Amino acid sequence: MKKKIIFLASLTLILLLSGCWDVSEPQRMYYVHGVGIDIKDNQYEVYLQLINYANVAKSETASPPGPKAEIGHAKGKTMEEAIYKLYDSIDLEVFWGHMSYLILSEEALKSEHVISIFDSFIRFRETRYQIYVQCTQEPLEEILLVTPILDKSITSSKLSSPLTTSSFEASVEPVNFRNLILDLNEPSHEVKLPLISINKNWRDSEEESSPETHLEGIGILSKDGFKGIIKGDATRGTQWMQQQTSRGDLTITLDSSEKDYLTVDLEKHKLEVKPIVKDNEVQFEIDVIVDATINGFKGKVTSDEIRKGIIKKVKEEIKKTYEEGLKIDTDIYRLSEYLYRYNVKKWKKLEKDGKVPLTKDSISNINVHVNKINPGRKTFQETIK
Repeated sequence: MKKKIIFLASLTLILLLSGCWDVSEPQRMYYVHGVGIDIKDNQYEVYLQLINYANVAKSETASPPGPKAEIGHAKGKTMEEAIYKLYDSIDLEVFWGHMSYLILSEEALKSEHVISIFDSFIRFRETRYQIYVQCTQEPLEEILLVTPILDKSITSSKLSSPLTTSSFEASVEPVNFRNLILDLNEPSHEVKLPLISINKNWRDSEEESSPETHLEGIGILSKDGFKGIIKGDATRGTQWMQQQTSRGDLTITLDSSEKDYLTVDLEKHKLEVKPIVKDNEVQFEIDVIVDATINGFKGKVTSDEIRKGIIKKVKEEIKKTYEEGLKIDTDIYRLSEYLYRYNVKKWKKLEKDGKVPLTKDSISNINVHVNKINPGRKTFQETIK
């Protein structure tokens, strides 16, 4: 009887253990944090960023110093071939479940295979729809080697956690795979990808430069291919035309003195776009509502002056970005989608290749309303005279 019990206990233990034989231990795996894709001379170039989670998670015992991340690089006739070459050059299994971002070069965006790149990542069982997608004109390896200042965790970088800094750079809205699929599948079948560059505004105590990633503009991609890139101040109008924007900055001049500048924070942003259809033409009326906060100013200034300056500047930025979009044949504010939601029958009658034809006169009116102006702690008077 004892032998029978021992045999059954041993058999149970063996069965339990056998269920774990194909499970990889966390410390025996490499973790993909970011991926860069370039295409040159009809070859895919893949940059794989592997992160060291020992430098991310806190523990009671200090971890030995080591690199925050390693960058692997390989070429192949297909993206998958390049990735398998990277597999062959490392020692442990690679886990993709923690991949946070994908960044593509301008050449990759121009490729006729760019949509298939997205499709490959979306189909893979370990990747998620929350992966952020960006583009760049900089060398991919340099972008992936940038780490946050003050030795912060690499998982808090602008590439992998753009929402943590979106309140400071509201003109560029983060895009993940879910947003990308929706934007490409719905009118106007275009998506605005954040354009990443490197700046060197920071230096450490040893006077060495600390490069940081910077959101420089947007790259426009449609379901039919790459449209182009818009940079710098030409993109500022997008921050007033995005439903998700909660805060943005604005530098204005006042009527009383065109030489003095005033920077204000605009908050509680509300947006309404109304399509107006007449016969076989459509125009759009835009209403923007903001609250303003003043951080500092020179001399005497009134709330009416500030309100006029804000209204004038916001209108200028919305119009400028719209016209920059027309230059590369893109519906940068997705006005076609507003008509699609408002009157699908009219949209079907007017649309061409998924979007409504647009001209400079397609925006009939831009109404900017400054709900209230907060002068800060006190009044519209200088604190120190």
